Amino acid sequence: MKNNSIFLTILFAICLNAPLIVPGQSTQSASQESLDEHFNNLRHRLDVLQKKIDDVLWFERVGDVAYVDKVFLAGKPPRGHETAKTLQGQNPIKFWSYVFIPKDIDPSKKYPLIVLPHGGVHGDFNTYYTHIIREMMAQQYIVVAPEYRGSTGYGRLTYELIDYGGLENADVDISRQYMVENYSIVDSRRVGIVGWSHGGMIALMNIFENPGNYKCAFAGVPVSDLIARMGYKRPAYEDFFSADYHIGDMVHENIEEYRRRSPVYHAHKLQTPLLIHTNTNDEDVHVLEVQNLINALKAHGKNFEYRIYEDIPGGHSFDRMDHKQGREIRFEIYKFLEKHLDPPVKFRNQAEMERAAYRFR
Repeated sequence: MKNNSIFLTILFAICLNAPLIVPGQSTQSASQESLDEHFNNLRHRLDVLQKKIDDVLWFERVGDVAYVDKVFLAGKPPRGHETAKTLQGQNPIKFWSYVFIPKDIDPSKKYPLIVLPHGGVHGDFNTYYTHIIREMMAQQYIVVAPEYRGSTGYGRLTYELIDYGGLENADVDISRQYMVENYSIVDSRRVGIVGWSHGGMIALMNIFENPGNYKCAFAGVPVSDLIARMGYKRPAYEDFFSADYHIGDMVHENIEEYRRRSPVYHAHKLQTPLLIHTNTNDEDVHVLEVQNLINALKAHGKNFEYRIYEDIPGGHSFDRMDHKQGREIRFEIYKFLEKHLDPPVKFRNQAEMERAAYRFR
C-alpha cells in the first residue's frame, strides 16, 4: 500500500508538473510551500483559460448588435515605483479594455460613451453583463469596459497589481480618455460612468476626483466605506487588502490609508449628477454601508438621487437580475442616464428594452 501511495503521488506530480513530495522526506515543509506556490500559479493559468473562453462568448452573445474589440492600454506605474529597482517596477502597467460599438451607428455622427468598470475584488468583465451590453447597444451608447489592475484572467502579475480604491481609478479614466482621443464617433461632452459594487465605488471615486470628465454617474450597491466594511466581512476578505503586494497593512494599522480609498470620505467633492441604488437584503455590500454614503452626501448639502429598495430578490445583484423587478429597475437607471447623456435611441417603454436584451421576436 505504501509503495502504491508513493507511486500515485509521483504520478500526480508529474501530471501537474508539480514539485515532488515523497512521504517522510526531511524537506517536506519546504516542498509543501513549493507545491502551494505551484498550485497558486496553476490557478492563475486556469483563470487565463477561462477568460479566453469567455472572450469568445462575447461575439456569440452580442456580435449581432455590436462590434466587439479589446484594446491594450498603459496605466500609471504601480505603487512603490519610486523606489523600484527594476524597469518592470518603474514602468507604466499594461491592462486591457473591452470596447463595444453599436452596429447601427452612423460613422459621421457622435455618440455618448458609457464607462463600465466591473465589480469584485479581483473580478473581471465577463458575459455576466450580456443583457446590460445589449440594452446599451440598443440605445446607441458606445461602451468601454476596463480590466483595470488587479483583474482576474491575465495572470499573476496583473492580479498582484491590485490597488483597490487607488490607481485602479486612474486605469478606468485612462480608458475613457483613450476612447475620446481615438474614436471620432465619441462625444466627449456626453460621457457617463456606470458601475455596481466595486465598480460602483470606482464610479464614485472617478466623479469625485475628475468631475469634469463625466456628465453623470450611476453607482449600484457601491462599496462605500472600507473601514466599516472590514468590520463586518470575514477575516479572509481583509487578507486581500493587507497582502504584501497590496496595502500591506490591516485597517487598524493604517486607518488613514483605508479612509483615502473610501468614497464616504470624499462625499464633499460631488459635483456630478449621481444616482445610487442599494437593497436592504444585500449580503455583500450591506445597506448600512451605502446609507453612510447617502448620509454623508446629505450632510454636505449635495444634490443627488437615490433609492433604497426593500428585499428585492437577488440581494447584491438585484438590479442586474433577469427577473421582472430587475428589468423594471434597469429601465429606471436608463431613464436617469437618458436625462444627462441624450442617447440617439430612447426606450419608449420597458418592452422595447426587453426585446433588445433578450432577442424577443
